[in-house]
Amino acid sequence: MDDIDVRIADTEDERADAFAVRRTVFVEEQGVDEDLEYDEHDETATHFVATDGDDPIGAARLREYEDGVGKVERVAVLESRREEGVGRELMVAVENRARETGLEALKLHSQTRAADFYRRLGYERRGEEFTEAGIPHVEMRKSLE
Repeated sequence: MDDIDVRIADTEDERADAFAVRRTVFVEEQGVDEDLEYDEHDETATHFVATDGDDPIGAARLREYEDGVGKVERVAVLESRREEGVGRELMVAVENRARETGLEALKLHSQTRAADFYRRLGYERRGEEFTEAGIPHVEMRKSLE
């Protein structure tokens, strides 16, 4: 993890890097329709990118969902870089930013197969499994207080 850098994607190039990771993971690998992957929230959300040197390897986005509650979305790590802690580092950055902006809790829609990852980070499952973009998901929440 020495060369891994996770930061807010402030520049157009950094956002393009985050979008490229999302395209690789969600559109190419998982078959999500591109029209579903990119939406109106991309314009206003805070985007995060994880890089190894100059290579983008992970992405996430955060937006305010309702007063005091943020929604974590589009968390993606390239298949070749999974199980290295990149996803955890992305989530740490997202949670730190959420706290800085005054959010009190976070929610997310986890792919069912990734729910244990989020559970280990303190997220609790809410409700029943549902399908989103053709993939089974569960809602999860975490208090930041």
